[in-house]
Amino acid sequence: MQRVMVAMSGGVDSSVAALLLKRQGNHVVGVTMCLGLTGAGAAMKCCSPESINDARAVCDRLDIPHYVLDFGEAFRRNVIEPFIAEYAAGRTPNPCVRCNQIIKFDLLLAKARAMEFDALATGHYARIARESGGISLCAPRDAAKDQTYFLYGIRRENLVFLRFPLEDLTKNEVRALAREEKLSVADKEESQDLCFVNDDGYRGLLASGTDAQPGAIVDTDGNRLGTHNGIANFTIGQRKGLGIALGKPRYVVAIDPATRTVVVGGEPHLMSRGLLIREFNALADAMPPRALIKIRYAQKPAPCSVRREHNAISVLFDQPQRAVTCGQSAVLYDGPVVLGGGIINQQIP
Repeated sequence: MQRVMVAMSGGVDSSVAALLLKRQGNHVVGVTMCLGLTGAGAAMKCCSPESINDARAVCDRLDIPHYVLDFGEAFRRNVIEPFIAEYAAGRTPNPCVRCNQIIKFDLLLAKARAMEFDALATGHYARIARESGGISLCAPRDAAKDQTYFLYGIRRENLVFLRFPLEDLTKNEVRALAREEKLSVADKEESQDLCFVNDDGYRGLLASGTDAQPGAIVDTDGNRLGTHNGIANFTIGQRKGLGIALGKPRYVVAIDPATRTVVVGGEPHLMSRGLLIREFNALADAMPPRALIKIRYAQKPAPCSVRREHNAISVLFDQPQRAVTCGQSAVLYDGPVVLGGGIINQQIP
């Protein structure tokens, strides 16, 4: 029997993860991370009393202990503040990646080890492959729910300590197991929003944390089209909310933080031949010259060529890709195996 800590959000996925581990005969303990902040713009959804109570109710039903751990300060410092700073610099960050990388699979994992647990488990849809050649992070059975895009930042040496019990299940099967066990969260809706914003959305958080300064909106020839009230309000590929009317579709195609200039153009201006990745986290022994890449979560992996250039990874797409966005994540795959990933630092036109 293993002692397994399960990170429980109060949702159905982490609840069924705990259920499955309990059925396997493990000594399971549920832990809910409290990420709440205080002050302006800090109203959050991630650890509401309702979510904590839902997690506790599931643990009571499964007859396992439940604890709440305070990670509020670490979350503010490692997720909220970088999120605001990246937008202020004209980049578009992915806070879910940083939360998984630093909060769940670094700090919480370290806590689990310090408390002498044998493993940390979550309700992510991903798979850990343990073979004679080593250990790998892989896509789960349910391709539609594959969350490996958000997990590439896990340090390779930590994979051995992790468990993803939902690796072979579909979402419908997960809900069926929850109903079978009469878990109160069986039909709970999934949250599609960032966990740390209130009902006003993330724009309110950015407004409270950035010193917005106006700048020019120009076309790709440099002609001034209007004035904006802060580059944090824009992201590559954005069409709505530009504050200009040109009678034809126009998208944000570039943001220059030095001059606070937002450049708009047509669909062809959104296409890129490749990109450079910084802060690359390798999950494989070697990087093959050919791979598949995802530059956003819902994207179908695209074939590409890969090579190392000093401290960066250079990627050239077989076919130009739309809206390559600095600050977002790029994740490389060899079939179902995650080779690694990092932050998009530059597009290659």
